[in-house]
Amino acid sequence: MSQIVGRKAPEFALEGVLNGKFQTYRLSDYRGKWVVLFFYPLDFTFVCPTEILAFSDRLGEFKKLNAEVFGASVDSKFSHLAWTEKPREEGGIKSLAYPLLEDLGKDLAEEYNVLAENGKIALRGLFIIDPEGVVQHATINNTAVGRSVDETLRVLQAFQYVSEHGEVCPADWKPGSKAMKADWEKSKDYFAHTK
Repeated sequence: MSQIVGRKAPEFALEGVLNGKFQTYRLSDYRGKWVVLFFYPLDFTFVCPTEILAFSDRLGEFKKLNAEVFGASVDSKFSHLAWTEKPREEGGIKSLAYPLLEDLGKDLAEEYNVLAENGKIALRGLFIIDPEGVVQHATINNTAVGRSVDETLRVLQAFQYVSEHGEVCPADWKPGSKAMKADWEKSKDYFAHTK
């Protein structure tokens, strides 16, 4: 698997669904914004709606950070549409607030190296792409465990802090926490003030 972090994110121009309408979404249209792109295995499954809705319910927090969110799977846009029309209490994702992208040909999943070994579905890959189109963060986990919106927001904020301040963020950094200089001598100030 080739490394994607630190490189230009693979471009996409894919059909997606939002608010009952189909549209083509291009990564290049979001230059100047942060992008959170996540893959999930399949529509109408079990863990997937919990993640998809968790991101949707907190989309305002991402928007405040100048970030757009996209979900993608190997399902068709028609499957996405049907799922977005199904009520939440029946396992649907009605009122989803961001687009779901169609990757029926599995090209995007292959480009982001998240296609499962059997080649049938995408693993749970999540990518944070900076305003210049460079992948700053990538996580991939197997299908049985969902991702954390809190952790995604924390990592997004950390990369934004680094981009703005030129410092680096230690383990478990959160907004308002002390960061450090990426310099051996100057980093000692951080270590001198931590327990």
